[in-house]
Amino acid sequence: MDGRDLVRSVKSVGSVGAAQGLRTVRAAWRRRRADATGLPPRGPVRARVPGAVREVEPGLGGGLVRFGRSELRIFVAVNGAVFWGWDGAAPEPSYALAGRCPDPDPRAALEPDKDGGWRVVAERVTVVVSRHGAVEVLTPGGVMLRRDLPPRWWEPVGGGAARWMQRSEVPADARFFGLGGRASGPRLRDGTYRLWNAAPGRAVGPGDDPLSVTMPVQMVVADAGTHLMFYDNSWDGTVTLREGEEGAGSGHDRTGTSEVCVDGGPLRCWVMVGAPARVLLAWASLTGAPALPPAWALGHHHARGASGGEEEVRRTVAGHREHGLPLDAVHLGVDHFDARQVFTVDQERFPELPVLADELRREGIRLVSVVNPAVGAVPGAPVYDEGVERDAFVRDASGEVVEGAGSAGEVVFPDFTHARVRAWWGGLYTERLAQGFAGFWHSLDEPTSFVAFGEPTLPRSARHALDGRGGDHREAHNVYGLCMARAAYEGLRKQAPRERPFVFSRSGWAGTQRHGGVWSGGVTAGWPGLRAALSLVLGLGLCGVPYAGPDVGGSDGEVSPELYLRGLQLGAYLPFFRTHDAARAGRGGPWGFGADVLGHARVALVERRRLLPYFMTLAHLARRTGAPYVRPLWWSAPEDRALRDCEDAFLLGDCLLVAPVLAPGVDRRVVRLPRGRWYDTATGRAYDGPVQVWADAPLGRIPVFARGGSVLPVLGEDGGPELEVWAPARGRTGGGLVVLDVGEGWEEPETERYTVRWSGPRVVVEREGGDGGVEPPCPVRVRGTGTGRSQM
Repeated sequence: MDGRDLVRSVKSVGSVGAAQGLRTVRAAWRRRRADATGLPPRGPVRARVPGAVREVEPGLGGGLVRFGRSELRIFVAVNGAVFWGWDGAAPEPSYALAGRCPDPDPRAALEPDKDGGWRVVAERVTVVVSRHGAVEVLTPGGVMLRRDLPPRWWEPVGGGAARWMQRSEVPADARFFGLGGRASGPRLRDGTYRLWNAAPGRAVGPGDDPLSVTMPVQMVVADAGTHLMFYDNSWDGTVTLREGEEGAGSGHDRTGTSEVCVDGGPLRCWVMVGAPARVLLAWASLTGAPALPPAWALGHHHARGASGGEEEVRRTVAGHREHGLPLDAVHLGVDHFDARQVFTVDQERFPELPVLADELRREGIRLVSVVNPAVGAVPGAPVYDEGVERDAFVRDASGEVVEGAGSAGEVVFPDFTHARVRAWWGGLYTERLAQGFAGFWHSLDEPTSFVAFGEPTLPRSARHALDGRGGDHREAHNVYGLCMARAAYEGLRKQAPRERPFVFSRSGWAGTQRHGGVWSGGVTAGWPGLRAALSLVLGLGLCGVPYAGPDVGGSDGEVSPELYLRGLQLGAYLPFFRTHDAARAGRGGPWGFGADVLGHARVALVERRRLLPYFMTLAHLARRTGAPYVRPLWWSAPEDRALRDCEDAFLLGDCLLVAPVLAPGVDRRVVRLPRGRWYDTATGRAYDGPVQVWADAPLGRIPVFARGGSVLPVLGEDGGPELEVWAPARGRTGGGLVVLDVGEGWEEPETERYTVRWSGPRVVVEREGGDGGVEPPCPVRVRGTGTGRSQM
């Protein structure tokens, strides 16, 4: 017995109470014993590399290249993405792909290259395969974007899963982004990043890694171009990144490197090349369009952190109404369950939950319920008994149901990698709908089992269906949250077909955007947490998950009034906006910080409400194009190196640039503006970029800039739709897209296209239609005309 584990066991018993502490100790030892007997023993391995080319078999869009000790399948798909897989790895089956694999591009072909290699030439990319197995991705002009060296495998002599390593080179000026939600980003500097979804267990900051959503998805930005690389493998692994160095014209540039090491599973990948918008369009066509949230889900959510019942919820809502604070949803945590058992209601504290839900809905407020995957192992409890009857729970290698520790005590876990189990679980949301809940947030879905020591999850030897293939938790762990979200989304589509489901999860994997969004948990602990929160949202957006956000207010440690307010101001411009009871705010909202903070908070919340039509437009555009709501400053100008290194500001769609305050005591800050005309929305002052400016950032607001020529759909003072138009520079034109949607259903709203131009002393705004421009159907307010007042 490890002495350190004994110490951790004793500490666990003392820190969380005797009963729960003993559960976590038992769960940790059960997990250790299961893996000791259920995993193959470590033994000698033999290394292998592909060897030299032996023969080539051309095919549609590419072909098959056979080496001495391996083979490589490669093709270009009709969406422009390039696939290659080693050792017979095919694109399917895959939890990342949406539907079937895209067809190969019949215009691409495998043809001989110099020095005994082969190449595939497509419209936007050329891929060269050397005679020893290196794979090089080039622009149509022949400039290198990425070079994957021949891979290496370490195979157990007695058989079993082989570890593999893929080392890649990128240009010296390249910068890495992505890998899911990383607190240290959005630019990923030199270091090793783990590919294993991990429950944070506490509020986190920039130094914490990994977190709940890891993905083997790299967005690489360089002067030569942008590309996305996805290793379609859900096993545990690491990515070690090293940025390159340029030799200041001496010709001694050091390339950047990426080294991916994975414990097993296929070595297969997809590469997409082009401008960032084009890359994410191809990524969305491959992994699925982001789910469209209902309109109310883009408003202000508030999570109850206290254990009060119905009357406390009413007091919270009344407090928001009394202080003039918009509120669109209230979230209930595990404390509203009966004995914390999922899909139940505590009848003492919530005796008339449907009545409460109906009462709030009439005020425009929805109730949202937490759902955890852990089911209390209590005979007689309906969900547990049904799961046992249906053989729905994960078993270990010996055939016994895996038990862990959770908030409900001893718990078991559904196997969401089985279609039958997903269908059963999705049907359980009927109970939540009947209680009046309109949306659902998944927590502890990594999955998490509380343990005194070791990894807080299921044994790696636990068995999973993997949709008919069979396997263990080493492969299923990272896709567990994705499959749970799928179960909920598909169940809700079936039970409430006229409404868009609202599901968002703490964990997930590539493709999770098909089923909803991601919340990044309590990352706002201290000032570093604000930077971590922004990094997480930006990183997830670049991996195809546009609807994401942190908890504002935090749930760990004390939150100063200034920190709370700056977090609120940041959150008001992020896609998912949820406040959380803060330690020093009392129960309810920002009024616990005093009148000054309350007044400033009201400004931020009212501005979020005013921008709801713009957020709805961004949601529709994300579904159609894969473009995230929140984008790095280099989004439209990846060739601008200064923008690649800017991590403390972001673009909200095409129209706004937001520069949050991420440190204490700041009342002015530097903002780097991309090329084009930009207006300080508070003062109306115009700047022509690219330029670096000083902007005022008093406690009551953060700097926000509007792009010249942009068209923002907003709510006017009367609550109706209005267009806020910012004048283009003289001699320039502008315009934009508007998708007005105030519903919850599936009807496709009309997309309105606008042009903006100067005509003499006035700015003319026209809606495209028919044979020319027509008058906009709603009021227009033009700003930035230099007259000192708005042009109506």
